[in-house]
Amino acid sequence: MDHAAPAPAVPTPHPGLRQPAWIGAATLAGLVMALCLVLTWQLWEAALRDAERDRRADFDTSAREVVNQLALRMAAHVQMLRGVQGLFASSDEVTRQAFTDFVRIQHTDAEYPGMKGLGYVLALSDAERGAHLARVRGGGLPDYAIAPSGTRPAYAPLMYLEPFTGARLRALGHDMFSEEPVRLMLEQARDSGQPVMSGKASVARERGDGASDGVLIALPVYIGRKAPDSIEQRRDLLRGWIYASFIMEDLIAHVGGERAAGLTLALYDGNRVTPQARMATGAPAAAAATAGLRTEQRLGIAGRRWTLVISAADSFGAGQQSEAPQLVLALGLGVTALLSLLTWMLARSSARAGRALRKSQLLADELTVGQQRLAALADSAQRAQAMMRSILDSTFDAILVDNGDRRILASNQRFRTLWSVPDALDLGGDDAAVVAHLLGQLVQAGPLLYSRSLQLAGHEEHRELLRLKDGRFIEQLTRPVRLGHEGARLWSFRDITERKQIEQRERAHRHVLELLAHGAPLQAVLGAVVLGVESTNAGMLCAILLLDAEGRFLHTGAAPSLPDFYNAAVDGLPAAPGFGSCGSAAASGQRVIVENIQTHPDWAAYREVAARAQLASSWSEPIRGASGRVLGTFAIYHRTPHYPSAANVVLIEQAAQLAGIALEQAQAAQALRVGEERFRSLYDHAPVALWEQDWSAAREEVARLQACGVNDLGGWLRERPDAARRLAALVRITDVNGAALVHVGAGAKEPGILGLAQNFGSLDSAAFIDALVALAGGALFHECESSFLRVDGVARQHELTLLVMPGHAQSLDFVIASTVDITERKRIDDELQALASTDFLTGLPNRRVFMARLDDQFARLQRSVDDCASVLMLDIDHFKRVNDVFGHAAGDAVLRHMASLMRSGQRKIDTLGRVGGEEFAVLLPGTTGLAARQYAERLRQSVAETPLHSDGREIAITVSIGIATIEAGDAGPDAALIRADKALYRAKAEGRDRVCEHADVPAPAALTKV
Repeated sequence: MDHAAPAPAVPTPHPGLRQPAWIGAATLAGLVMALCLVLTWQLWEAALRDAERDRRADFDTSAREVVNQLALRMAAHVQMLRGVQGLFASSDEVTRQAFTDFVRIQHTDAEYPGMKGLGYVLALSDAERGAHLARVRGGGLPDYAIAPSGTRPAYAPLMYLEPFTGARLRALGHDMFSEEPVRLMLEQARDSGQPVMSGKASVARERGDGASDGVLIALPVYIGRKAPDSIEQRRDLLRGWIYASFIMEDLIAHVGGERAAGLTLALYDGNRVTPQARMATGAPAAAAATAGLRTEQRLGIAGRRWTLVISAADSFGAGQQSEAPQLVLALGLGVTALLSLLTWMLARSSARAGRALRKSQLLADELTVGQQRLAALADSAQRAQAMMRSILDSTFDAILVDNGDRRILASNQRFRTLWSVPDALDLGGDDAAVVAHLLGQLVQAGPLLYSRSLQLAGHEEHRELLRLKDGRFIEQLTRPVRLGHEGARLWSFRDITERKQIEQRERAHRHVLELLAHGAPLQAVLGAVVLGVESTNAGMLCAILLLDAEGRFLHTGAAPSLPDFYNAAVDGLPAAPGFGSCGSAAASGQRVIVENIQTHPDWAAYREVAARAQLASSWSEPIRGASGRVLGTFAIYHRTPHYPSAANVVLIEQAAQLAGIALEQAQAAQALRVGEERFRSLYDHAPVALWEQDWSAAREEVARLQACGVNDLGGWLRERPDAARRLAALVRITDVNGAALVHVGAGAKEPGILGLAQNFGSLDSAAFIDALVALAGGALFHECESSFLRVDGVARQHELTLLVMPGHAQSLDFVIASTVDITERKRIDDELQALASTDFLTGLPNRRVFMARLDDQFARLQRSVDDCASVLMLDIDHFKRVNDVFGHAAGDAVLRHMASLMRSGQRKIDTLGRVGGEEFAVLLPGTTGLAARQYAERLRQSVAETPLHSDGREIAITVSIGIATIEAGDAGPDAALIRADKALYRAKAEGRDRVCEHADVPAPAALTKV
């Protein structure tokens, strides 16, 4: 502490006026103490506020963490649903066991708290209900039923549910469409393709009879691996829904972890906090909430809004309370006492004057430094302002800045140039004179006045297109800016006249091309070319002259802006040098520029009519076709002598090229009409039945199915006949010829009589499906055989050929079908096939067919060693005696009777055959040993027990059978047949009417079969 110098001596005061020295020091010390106490009290309050602010910040952080963890928890639940959705999308059929295994692998109890159950709901129509009930009951749930009972257009039965125990067993088959809120949630999920959450609902707990508040979340499952794009596709391809139920109290339990200790949580459905909307309370409600520490947070999950009310209890943050207020109070009191004492001691010291002198000197130095800094800042500001002015003046756009209240703050030199602002007009202060100058140049004042009245905020921008009376176009952009602490508006103006002219020319060109595409008349197209050039180039008058077929004269094609007398004068102009600009250009094939008509020698014969039409200059460009041949000329006139610029040259070249396209298009259209007439004549009088068809609608539907994940179109349609018929109904027959009418027995081309049934018979036939797959796959030619229906209902057969016409491969809107009736040929072929492969007497396959089947079976055995097969040789006992005693007619009857008995015991995979007079053979695939012998014994017994009754007589017959197994090591199929024949000889030798398997011991050589 500084020690003051001894104070100078002072005169002794009057005894009556003398006061103790400590009175002044005590007074000053008291004042210091009071000030220190006030400061201590303020610091103590500030420390308390800081502590409370820290507590509030900790509360806000904890609340955000609770909300974030709840959102993450729900996102995990929704992702779990998407995982199950992926299970269904990856498989055409998900079994109950596969669903159970998948859900249990996810550990839903541990990983997804609050989730009560996870299930699958099937989308079912009333037409599918019977088949659905039969399929589920046959799958091991005989008591399964859809509840509640009753008939409805559509159902949503609960099929799978995990965990599938306890009371949940009764939920199987519950129709969730029977509950209106749940139905609306499922339909919203179906149409959006996204997860959708229900409102507040009652969800039963696993333990106890009570129920808790909860919600449901549903996610749609579609047919195919790709989600449909439109609502109609989503409804058509809907397969079902994955859904999960949640108990809200369990869902929000332990949300926030340790940071949530001391917080009171309440969850409400929707955006309003009402007792009816309350769904769960996460912490004990008895804890008193601290006033002010309360927040409402909104949370959006699966298309639903939740409100989370979070409050802090008195115990919140008790372990983190700051000791700063107590420390500030203790230090403040101590410092107050110490300063009071020091003040009392220093009050008598003269050092106070020295300190004050030093402080004043320091303040003076600081003031000097501050003045220097202000000067430097002012110089920097001047340099920045000069740099900004240089930047503004060098920009391409015209810039104007105002304060938004009709006062101009700044502008650049480009603004004066663009708007032709005179130097005398001040661009500062009130903007009335400047605005009046701008409005005087505009065609319409409304856009500028409207922009001037706007109050823009933030990052708003406002654009306008201004059109000036001199033909220019100016783009205006207005946006707010900040100049220091004040707001302002920045106006930028850009001349876009050239860009607008280019756009107008492009629009004119597009208009001409559209006219060409729609087949407009040539005169209208040429007139559009001329008007398009004139509309974008003020002062130009245009004309198109067409060269005749002989190439000798030019005739007026389009000249809407030229006088009629002038057009009449130049109509028939010779295509030769010296006959105006157009005649010379047509003759030479080169561009001709005449700057002054009155002085150019080519216009000697037409100067007077040109002067009368007030035409002073003429430019002419030859119009050429794609082959380079001159088709005519394009002329541009001006009313004053004029020489073309480089842009004018490009313009006349483009206009001549466009006119050439129009002329060649017209010529091509004429040739096309002639070709169409020839095609129509050939089509109508062709001797073959021809059908003109439009497959475009079916092609678009196939593309939509493929986009939805249908890769094997043929297999998909064969499993869904209704879908095949729906696609067939989209194919239109647009025309037929006379031969086609005769082909189907129709009298005339009446609407509604002819359809695709006259080509394919059944609309879900394999022939139609194969044709659709081929055409949709890019095939240009397809032929097949199919049945068809005549208009009188008679079904016949024909050969069908489909040909996609050139240029229509993508759309399939022009397909030619030709048909040839082959009904009689097919009948004759079938009869010949039957005669060649069937025994005429018994109707069984003959020896050639049986041996072919035996060869096929032997080949299968060579490919798979696990396969097996047996062959039986049968012989009717004493058949010669039957013929001798009863006659050959009775013998034939016995053979037919034998064939009938063999058919009665035949499996679908077995092959029967008559291989000789009374000899028969049987091929038994997949049968060896005991099974083959049992089959043979049943057949033998059936023959013995079933005598033939013919003409009142009973003819008893028996059969002997030999069995042999076809071995994979045989040299050929005949080896097994030989072994079976040997076994048959043994059966004959051992007394007939018996079955013998092949043995190595040969039968007696002297034995013969009779």
